[in-house]
Amino acid sequence: VLYGLKGMAAYGFHAYNLGSTDNDIYKFYEKALLATVDDSLSAEELTALVFETGEYGVKVMALLDGANTSAYGTPVATEVNIGVGKNPGILISGHDLKDIKDLLEQTEGTGVDVYTHSEMLPAHYYPELKKYTNLVGNYGNAWWKQKEEFESFNGPILMTTNCIVPPKDSYKHRLFTTGSAGFPGCKHIGDDKDFTEIIELAKTCKPPVEIESGEIIGGFAHNQVLSLADKIVAAVKNGDIKRFIVMGGCDGRAKSRNYYTDFAKALPKDTVILTAGCAKFKYNKLPLGDIGGIPRVLDAGQCNDS
Repeated sequence: VLYGLKGMAAYGFHAYNLGSTDNDIYKFYEKALLATVDDSLSAEELTALVFETGEYGVKVMALLDGANTSAYGTPVATEVNIGVGKNPGILISGHDLKDIKDLLEQTEGTGVDVYTHSEMLPAHYYPELKKYTNLVGNYGNAWWKQKEEFESFNGPILMTTNCIVPPKDSYKHRLFTTGSAGFPGCKHIGDDKDFTEIIELAKTCKPPVEIESGEIIGGFAHNQVLSLADKIVAAVKNGDIKRFIVMGGCDGRAKSRNYYTDFAKALPKDTVILTAGCAKFKYNKLPLGDIGGIPRVLDAGQCNDS
Protein backbone atom coordinates (compact mmCIF):
# COMPACT_ATOMS: atom_id res chain seq x y z
CA VAL A 1 0.00 0.00 0.00
CA LEU A 2 2.82 2.41 0.87
CA TYR A 3 4.62 1.76 -2.41
CA GLY A 4 1.35 2.28 -4.26
CA LEU A 5 0.78 5.57 -2.46
CA LYS A 6 4.30 6.76 -3.32
CA GLY A 7 3.63 6.24 -7.02
CA MET A 8 0.19 7.81 -6.78
CA ALA A 9 1.62 10.85 -4.96
CA ALA A 10 4.22 11.35 -7.68
CA TYR A 11 1.65 11.19 -10.49
CA GLY A 12 -0.82 13.28 -8.52
CA PHE A 13 1.89 15.91 -7.98
CA HIS A 14 2.50 16.24 -11.73
CA ALA A 15 -1.23 16.51 -12.38
CA TYR A 16 -1.53 19.14 -9.63
CA ASN A 17 1.23 21.17 -11.32
CA LEU A 18 -1.05 21.37 -14.37
CA GLY A 19 -4.11 22.34 -12.34
CA SER A 20 -5.78 18.90 -12.24
CA THR A 21 -6.96 17.70 -8.82
CA ASP A 22 -9.28 15.03 -7.43
CA ASN A 23 -10.36 15.24 -3.80
CA ASP A 24 -11.49 11.59 -3.79
CA ILE A 25 -7.90 10.55 -4.53
CA TYR A 26 -6.55 12.81 -1.77
CA LYS A 27 -9.08 11.36 0.70
CA PHE A 28 -7.89 7.87 -0.22
CA TYR A 29 -4.26 8.85 0.54
CA GLU A 30 -5.38 9.75 4.05
CA LYS A 31 -7.57 6.67 4.50
CA ALA A 32 -4.79 4.31 3.34
CA LEU A 33 -2.08 5.93 5.45
CA LEU A 34 -4.26 5.66 8.54
CA ALA A 35 -4.98 2.02 7.75
CA THR A 36 -1.25 1.14 7.67
CA VAL A 37 -1.01 1.99 11.39
CA ASP A 38 -4.33 0.42 12.41
CA ASP A 39 -3.47 -2.91 14.07
CA SER A 40 -7.13 -3.84 14.40
CA LEU A 41 -7.54 -4.52 10.67
CA SER A 42 -7.71 -8.16 9.54
CA ALA A 43 -5.72 -9.75 6.74
CA GLU A 44 -8.87 -9.73 4.61
CA GLU A 45 -9.42 -6.00 5.18
CA LEU A 46 -5.80 -5.19 4.40
CA THR A 47 -5.90 -7.30 1.23
CA ALA A 48 -9.02 -5.41 0.15
CA LEU A 49 -7.12 -2.18 0.79
CA VAL A 50 -4.31 -3.34 -1.52
CA PHE A 51 -6.82 -3.90 -4.32
CA GLU A 52 -8.40 -0.50 -3.63
CA THR A 53 -4.94 1.07 -3.83
CA GLY A 54 -4.63 -0.45 -7.29
CA GLU A 55 -7.98 1.02 -8.33
CA TYR A 56 -6.92 4.48 -7.18
CA GLY A 57 -3.58 4.02 -8.93
CA VAL A 58 -5.48 3.71 -12.22
CA LYS A 59 -7.58 6.76 -11.31
CA VAL A 60 -4.55 8.94 -10.64
CA MET A 61 -2.89 7.82 -13.90
CA ALA A 62 -6.08 8.78 -15.73
CA LEU A 63 -6.03 12.14 -13.93
CA LEU A 64 -2.45 12.80 -15.05
CA ASP A 65 -3.16 11.60 -18.59
CA GLY A 66 -6.04 14.07 -18.80
CA ALA A 67 -3.87 16.85 -17.39
CA ASN A 68 -1.07 16.21 -19.88
CA THR A 69 -3.30 15.90 -22.94
CA SER A 70 -5.38 18.95 -21.96
CA ALA A 71 -2.21 21.02 -21.70
CA TYR A 72 -0.10 19.64 -24.54
CA GLY A 73 -2.44 17.77 -26.89
CA THR A 74 -2.84 14.06 -27.58
CA PRO A 75 0.44 12.21 -28.28
CA VAL A 76 1.00 11.23 -31.91
CA ALA A 77 3.36 8.75 -33.54
CA THR A 78 6.68 10.59 -33.88
CA GLU A 79 10.17 9.84 -35.14
CA VAL A 80 12.70 11.19 -32.64
CA ASN A 81 16.28 12.09 -33.53
CA ILE A 82 18.88 10.35 -31.35
CA GLY A 83 21.86 12.15 -32.88
CA VAL A 84 23.14 15.63 -31.99
CA GLY A 85 23.31 19.10 -33.54
CA LYS A 86 26.11 21.66 -33.62
CA ASN A 87 24.71 23.99 -30.95
CA PRO A 88 25.36 23.73 -27.22
CA GLY A 89 22.56 21.92 -25.42
CA ILE A 90 20.62 21.42 -22.21
CA LEU A 91 19.64 17.87 -21.24
CA ILE A 92 16.37 17.44 -19.33
CA SER A 93 15.32 14.25 -17.56
CA GLY A 94 12.45 13.09 -15.34
CA HIS A 95 8.69 13.13 -15.83
CA ASP A 96 7.48 16.72 -15.47
CA LEU A 97 6.23 18.01 -18.84
CA LYS A 98 5.53 21.48 -17.45
CA ASP A 99 9.24 21.87 -16.70
CA ILE A 100 10.26 21.04 -20.26
CA LYS A 101 7.61 23.43 -21.62
CA ASP A 102 9.06 26.23 -19.47
CA LEU A 103 12.60 25.32 -20.55
CA LEU A 104 11.68 25.25 -24.25
CA GLU A 105 10.03 28.66 -23.99
CA GLN A 106 13.01 30.19 -22.21
CA THR A 107 15.63 28.71 -24.58
CA GLU A 108 13.79 29.69 -27.76
CA GLY A 109 16.00 31.94 -29.89
CA THR A 110 19.02 31.65 -27.59
CA GLY A 111 21.04 29.31 -29.81
CA VAL A 112 20.80 26.59 -27.16
CA ASP A 113 19.19 23.25 -28.06
CA VAL A 114 17.13 21.09 -25.70
CA TYR A 115 17.51 17.29 -25.54
CA THR A 116 15.41 14.83 -23.59
CA HIS A 117 16.81 11.97 -21.51
CA SER A 118 15.24 8.73 -20.25
CA GLU A 119 11.64 9.28 -19.04
CA MET A 120 11.46 12.69 -20.72
CA LEU A 121 11.71 11.10 -24.19
CA PRO A 122 7.88 11.05 -24.61
CA ALA A 123 7.80 14.87 -24.54
CA HIS A 124 8.54 14.60 -28.28
CA TYR A 125 5.14 12.99 -28.85
CA TYR A 126 2.98 15.91 -27.63
CA PRO A 127 1.90 18.43 -30.33
CA GLU A 128 2.32 21.48 -28.04
CA LEU A 129 5.91 20.48 -27.22
CA LYS A 130 7.10 19.10 -30.56
CA LYS A 131 6.32 22.42 -32.25
CA TYR A 132 9.44 23.93 -30.63
CA THR A 133 12.29 23.79 -33.15
CA ASN A 134 14.83 23.94 -30.31
CA LEU A 135 13.63 20.51 -29.10
CA VAL A 136 16.31 18.70 -31.09
CA GLY A 137 16.21 15.07 -29.97
CA ASN A 138 16.78 12.49 -27.27
CA TYR A 139 20.25 11.88 -25.84
CA GLY A 140 21.16 8.59 -24.25
CA ASN A 141 19.22 5.84 -22.58
CA ALA A 142 17.76 4.89 -19.20
CA TRP A 143 18.61 6.51 -15.86
CA TRP A 144 21.41 4.11 -14.91
CA LYS A 145 23.70 5.24 -17.74
CA GLN A 146 23.80 8.81 -16.44
CA LYS A 147 27.45 8.90 -15.40
CA GLU A 148 28.74 8.15 -18.89
CA GLU A 149 26.07 10.05 -20.83
CA PHE A 150 26.00 13.18 -18.66
CA GLU A 151 29.79 13.33 -18.98
CA SER A 152 29.75 13.23 -22.79
CA PHE A 153 26.77 15.57 -23.12
CA ASN A 154 29.05 18.50 -22.15
CA GLY A 155 26.19 20.90 -21.33
CA PRO A 156 24.01 21.41 -18.24
CA ILE A 157 21.50 18.79 -17.11
CA LEU A 158 18.12 19.54 -15.50
CA MET A 159 16.59 16.80 -13.35
CA THR A 160 12.86 17.36 -12.89
CA THR A 161 12.00 14.36 -10.75
CA ASN A 162 13.52 11.14 -9.47
CA CYS A 163 16.27 8.83 -10.75
CA ILE A 164 19.34 10.91 -9.94
CA VAL A 165 22.49 8.79 -9.85
CA PRO A 166 25.07 10.38 -7.49
CA PRO A 167 26.94 12.62 -9.96
CA LYS A 168 30.65 12.55 -10.72
CA ASP A 169 32.63 15.63 -9.70
CA SER A 170 33.44 16.24 -13.37
CA TYR A 171 29.86 17.27 -14.17
CA LYS A 172 28.28 17.89 -10.77
CA HIS A 173 28.63 21.68 -11.26
CA ARG A 174 26.35 21.47 -14.30
CA LEU A 175 23.68 19.22 -12.77
CA PHE A 176 20.61 21.23 -11.72
CA THR A 177 17.42 20.09 -10.01
CA THR A 178 13.89 21.45 -9.75
CA GLY A 179 10.51 20.50 -8.33
CA SER A 180 10.65 17.52 -5.97
CA ALA A 181 14.15 16.51 -7.12
CA GLY A 182 17.31 17.54 -5.31
CA PHE A 183 20.87 16.45 -4.62
CA PRO A 184 23.45 17.82 -2.14
CA GLY A 185 25.85 20.22 -3.81
CA CYS A 186 23.69 20.71 -6.92
CA LYS A 187 21.91 24.01 -7.65
CA HIS A 188 18.14 23.82 -7.15
CA ILE A 189 15.81 25.92 -9.28
CA GLY A 190 12.83 27.11 -7.27
CA ASP A 191 9.14 27.41 -8.06
CA ASP A 192 9.70 30.49 -10.22
CA LYS A 193 11.22 28.11 -12.83
CA ASP A 194 13.73 30.72 -13.94
CA PHE A 195 16.25 28.70 -15.97
CA THR A 196 18.42 31.70 -16.95
CA GLU A 197 21.47 30.39 -15.09
CA ILE A 198 21.25 27.03 -16.88
CA ILE A 199 20.87 28.68 -20.29
CA GLU A 200 23.82 31.03 -19.71
CA LEU A 201 25.99 28.09 -18.59
CA ALA A 202 24.96 26.12 -21.69
CA LYS A 203 26.20 28.93 -23.95
CA THR A 204 29.72 28.45 -22.54
CA CYS A 205 29.74 24.66 -23.12
CA LYS A 206 30.74 22.56 -26.08
CA PRO A 207 28.01 20.82 -28.10
CA PRO A 208 27.18 17.26 -27.03
CA VAL A 209 29.40 14.41 -28.15
CA GLU A 210 27.42 12.18 -30.50
CA ILE A 211 27.00 8.71 -28.97
CA GLU A 212 24.55 7.33 -31.54
CA SER A 213 22.62 8.42 -34.61
CA GLY A 214 19.36 7.76 -36.40
CA GLU A 215 15.77 7.89 -35.18
CA ILE A 216 13.42 5.97 -32.93
CA ILE A 217 9.63 6.02 -33.10
CA GLY A 218 7.14 6.42 -30.26
CA GLY A 219 3.93 8.17 -29.32
CA PHE A 220 1.53 5.22 -29.28
CA ALA A 221 -0.61 6.37 -26.36
CA HIS A 222 -4.17 5.06 -26.24
CA ASN A 223 -5.69 7.60 -28.66
CA GLN A 224 -2.99 6.97 -31.26
CA VAL A 225 -3.37 3.19 -30.94
CA LEU A 226 -7.16 3.49 -31.20
CA SER A 227 -6.75 5.51 -34.40
CA LEU A 228 -4.85 2.51 -35.81
CA ALA A 229 -7.44 0.05 -34.45
CA ASP A 230 -8.91 -0.96 -37.81
CA LYS A 231 -5.44 -1.63 -39.23
CA ILE A 232 -4.39 -3.59 -36.14
CA VAL A 233 -7.60 -5.66 -36.01
CA ALA A 234 -7.22 -6.47 -39.71
CA ALA A 235 -3.60 -7.56 -39.13
CA VAL A 236 -4.76 -9.83 -36.28
CA LYS A 237 -7.58 -11.34 -38.36
CA ASN A 238 -5.21 -11.93 -41.28
CA GLY A 239 -2.78 -13.71 -38.97
CA ASP A 240 -0.05 -11.10 -39.55
CA ILE A 241 -0.03 -10.28 -35.82
CA LYS A 242 -0.21 -13.40 -33.67
CA ARG A 243 0.56 -12.01 -30.23
CA PHE A 244 1.02 -8.82 -28.18
CA ILE A 245 3.63 -8.85 -25.42
CA VAL A 246 3.63 -6.14 -22.71
CA MET A 247 7.17 -5.22 -21.60
CA GLY A 248 7.13 -2.17 -19.35
CA GLY A 249 8.53 -0.76 -16.15
CA CYS A 250 11.87 0.59 -15.01
CA ASP A 251 15.20 -0.33 -16.58
CA GLY A 252 18.14 -1.32 -14.39
CA ARG A 253 21.89 -1.80 -14.54
CA ALA A 254 21.96 -5.48 -13.49
CA LYS A 255 23.41 -7.59 -16.31
CA SER A 256 20.52 -10.01 -15.89
CA ARG A 257 18.26 -7.26 -17.27
CA ASN A 258 19.81 -7.91 -20.70
CA TYR A 259 17.29 -10.76 -20.74
CA TYR A 260 14.72 -8.24 -22.03
CA THR A 261 16.90 -7.29 -25.00
CA ASP A 262 17.53 -10.94 -25.81
CA PHE A 263 13.83 -11.72 -25.38
CA ALA A 264 12.80 -8.90 -27.77
CA LYS A 265 15.31 -10.12 -30.38
CA ALA A 266 14.05 -13.69 -30.05
CA LEU A 267 10.34 -12.92 -30.39
CA PRO A 268 8.71 -14.17 -33.60
CA LYS A 269 8.31 -11.61 -36.40
CA ASP A 270 4.52 -11.73 -35.96
CA THR A 271 4.72 -10.37 -32.39
CA VAL A 272 4.19 -6.75 -31.28
CA ILE A 273 5.68 -5.33 -28.05
CA LEU A 274 3.62 -2.84 -26.03
CA THR A 275 5.76 -0.73 -23.72
CA ALA A 276 5.86 2.28 -21.39
CA GLY A 277 8.49 3.50 -18.95
CA CYS A 278 12.27 3.55 -19.30
CA ALA A 279 12.37 -0.24 -19.74
CA LYS A 280 11.82 0.57 -23.41
CA PHE A 281 15.50 1.44 -23.73
CA LYS A 282 16.30 -2.29 -23.56
CA TYR A 283 14.80 -2.80 -27.03
CA ASN A 284 13.45 0.42 -28.63
CA LYS A 285 16.58 0.85 -30.74
CA LEU A 286 16.64 -2.70 -32.09
CA PRO A 287 15.88 -3.07 -35.83
CA LEU A 288 12.71 -5.09 -35.21
CA GLY A 289 10.87 -3.63 -38.20
CA ASP A 290 7.11 -3.40 -38.59
CA ILE A 291 4.08 -5.47 -39.52
CA GLY A 292 2.24 -3.88 -42.43
CA GLY A 293 3.38 -0.43 -41.32
CA ILE A 294 2.67 -1.06 -37.62
CA PRO A 295 5.95 -0.81 -35.65
CA ARG A 296 6.76 -3.95 -33.67
CA VAL A 297 7.51 -1.78 -30.63
CA LEU A 298 4.54 0.41 -29.70
CA ASP A 299 5.83 2.92 -27.14
CA ALA A 300 2.99 4.45 -25.09
CA GLY A 301 5.30 6.91 -23.32
CA GLN A 302 6.29 7.41 -19.69
CA CYS A 303 5.65 4.89 -16.92
CA ASN A 304 2.65 7.02 -15.90
CA ASP A 305 1.13 6.56 -19.39
CA SER A 306 0.48 2.89 -18.67
